[in-house]
Amino acid sequence: MELHDFKVFAKRHDNFEIRVISHAGSRFYQVELEDIEGERHLLTQRGKPMLFRALDDVYLELKRVGIHRAYLVQYVAHDEMIGRDAHYHDALSSRMPLVF
Repeated sequence: MELHDFKVFAKRHDNFEIRVISHAGSRFYQVELEDIEGERHLLTQRGKPMLFRALDDVYLELKRVGIHRAYLVQYVAHDEMIGRDAHYHDALSSRMPLVF
């Protein structure tokens, strides 16, 4: 979802979830929106996923859109490989609420 579309969506809808995605071993963050139908949309710019170097950069961009809450989710690549179930969407097991 392009940044402009993201802004329009956020103003028109109120039932969605924002996730700040961090991959283990990476220093970059991505922003994902999940709408009420369960569809996920990565925040993009000119067709490419937007990458942020710091959480402060994410906060600033989301504040510009009018969003002040999100979840921080860290994906660990080895969870599935070592036989642990990944619980990325459970409420308290692997996401941390962010308020800014």
